[in-house]
Amino acid sequence: MSGEHGHDHGLGAIGSGAEPSTTLRRRVLWWALAANGAFMLVEIIGGFAFDSLALLADALHMGTDVVGLGIALVAQALILRPASARHTYGLQRAEVLGALVNGVLLVAAAGWIFYEAIDRLGQPADVDGAGVVVVATIGLAVNLGCAVFLRRTQGRSLNMRGAYLHMVLDAAGSVAAIVAGLAVVIARADWVDPVMSILVGFLVLWSTWGLLRDTVHVLLEGTPRGLDVGEVEQALAATPGIEAVHHLHLWDLASDTPALSAHVVLEGEPSLHDAQLRGEELKAMLDHRFGIGHATLELECHECVTSEVDSPHHA
Repeated sequence: MSGEHGHDHGLGAIGSGAEPSTTLRRRVLWWALAANGAFMLVEIIGGFAFDSLALLADALHMGTDVVGLGIALVAQALILRPASARHTYGLQRAEVLGALVNGVLLVAAAGWIFYEAIDRLGQPADVDGAGVVVVATIGLAVNLGCAVFLRRTQGRSLNMRGAYLHMVLDAAGSVAAIVAGLAVVIARADWVDPVMSILVGFLVLWSTWGLLRDTVHVLLEGTPRGLDVGEVEQALAATPGIEAVHHLHLWDLASDTPALSAHVVLEGEPSLHDAQLRGEELKAMLDHRFGIGHATLELECHECVTSEVDSPHHA
């Protein structure tokens, strides 16, 4: 006997309440996309006008932001598509794929920054420091404003985390451009411009590593962040009327939607009705205590034959 229990919305971090709505997330993404798209053009013009690699590097990074935010918006739209015969869980993992693409874009942007910065170290350009400072300061304000809103609606979504990470790194890029501009104004140190660009590139790589690691973890159906397999298994096994638990698996349908499947051995020989009631009680416990809204339980009257290869978890 088996059963499944689900929600129409993802659950937030364990014990922290519901996740921000998909509608709110899309609204914030649209706002961030418009703000970054407009300012990207300003930075491109400023980068060429003031001959600043730091500004152009930040503009390129902001360009990946625009693409990344567009990907995040598409992913959020795909999440809302209903389940079908071909995709029985819907397209919830679209947001994980969106986060993966965002990570790859960030790595590519860092590579371009390194290439241009190293080339300029040998022949520093004549940078207009004052213009760089003005443009970069405006960019910092835009980046920080977008980052604040994305942070508030991030929850456990890797897709939103990727978008937020873009904004934070762009803010760092703006700070680097400000420092480079001030160095030129104060000491005519044009070499600071490519050096600060290299530092931003390393920051991009360091921050992107965590995003790519967590994204691949979800795609490989690893145990969700914040959940312990042993703890969940013990909670099931400790429930009155449960004799044993085995073949327990935990994974994420999306970055904020944990799922579980397990075989549960009931004590005695309960009727079909009683077994169904017990299964519903177990799923309610999993939802309330661990935030697992998708649970499939195979209810048994005696433990089936298992192997270590099939499942490493036994009660």
